[in-house]
Amino acid sequence: MTAYLIRRLLLIPPTLVGMTLVVFFIIRFTPGGPMEQALLEARMKSDGQRGGSNRQQSSGLTPQQLLKLQEQYGHDKPFLAAYASWLGAWPKDTNRSRADFAEGKTETEVKLPGTANVVTVKRNAKDEAEIVPLKEVDTSVWRARIITPEKQKQEWEKANPGQKLDKPQPYVALIYQPKFAGVLQGNLGDSTRYSEPVWTMMKRRFPISLFYGVMSIILTYMVCVPLGVLKAIKHRTPVDTATSVLIFFGYAIPGFVLGVFLMVLFAARLRWFPLEGFVSADFAELGFFGKIYDLFHHAFLPLCCYMVGSFAGLTMLVKNNLLDQLASDYVRTAVAKGVEFKKAVIGHALRNSFIPAAATMGQALTVLVAGSFLIERIFDIDGFGLMGFNALLEKDYPIVMGTVTVGGLLLMLGNVLSDMITARLDPRIRFE
Repeated sequence: MTAYLIRRLLLIPPTLVGMTLVVFFIIRFTPGGPMEQALLEARMKSDGQRGGSNRQQSSGLTPQQLLKLQEQYGHDKPFLAAYASWLGAWPKDTNRSRADFAEGKTETEVKLPGTANVVTVKRNAKDEAEIVPLKEVDTSVWRARIITPEKQKQEWEKANPGQKLDKPQPYVALIYQPKFAGVLQGNLGDSTRYSEPVWTMMKRRFPISLFYGVMSIILTYMVCVPLGVLKAIKHRTPVDTATSVLIFFGYAIPGFVLGVFLMVLFAARLRWFPLEGFVSADFAELGFFGKIYDLFHHAFLPLCCYMVGSFAGLTMLVKNNLLDQLASDYVRTAVAKGVEFKKAVIGHALRNSFIPAAATMGQALTVLVAGSFLIERIFDIDGFGLMGFNALLEKDYPIVMGTVTVGGLLLMLGNVLSDMITARLDPRIRFE
């Protein structure tokens, strides 16, 4: 078991890298991203102001402005280098500063970001940059490179198909500090829309997602397991038929459709529940029991929507497995030897029938990033589902990558935990 556990844990990093690499590839090369949107807005603004009379001006951005925009959205590096920087296996260029070379000159002065110091950058014949050391300034942490006119022309014409850049561009000296600041260092990047660390935005939603995830799991198991046992014992009776109709009727209704119905009936018309939000505006002023009441008063309708889809699956899983166990030889033998049927069910068959249902409990780790964006949108719950949905609409790809990374990691850890629970409940299982 220990060797199996170690192998499964060692498979998590390469699996996570493969998964995020595919998502990063799709994001990088899907049209309509934030880079393309920024170029389109600049082009439309420029055309509106100048009437589109000049080819170069109709692009909306100068070559140097385009390079700054590429740096902002991480398009200034090749695909693999950009992914390695996001992952934290390759340093990012931080604290950038730049200056143009005067025509015919091979030296220029560049201001160090965050300081009043200025350093001199030399350009050699191979278009390589060198920072001239200063006695009073430690330049060992700084690096420099040259952006050639050819590079600027190539990138500008690539961003403006069918147009030619006729105006000559100067050499540009760029200084920066290389820094490892990726996923391996606990940095998921910054939101391109809100300019806020992705991890900070995710942490604010942990309590909301955790509450709904944990409560959904607890209530689902508390209802479905006894109901599945009852249906197995009362198999082919009116009780079994009536409960089957109810749970499959609930399973057939999408959670968001039920949410709209509950919202209109019980919140808008009857006013029994609040219309929106996770808690009330005066939640902080309430007492302890007042806060508990307010929390569950807001959560009742969303929890109904979250749980309605899982009732049928878990209930029928428990029922069918218990029926198989009740038909097994060891149960019939126990009853034949005088064991009460109730004791045979609870003491023998129930534990074995619960193994498949318990095997999915490890995936409860994903409750941190679980959630339905439609349900959260209906009830105005600022959880992970709504955050991920808005990030896709707004092309906020750092949030998308952060959600995929955290969700994938928790899912794989949950699968390992499920295997451990299964082996613990069933001594016959050996992962060797």
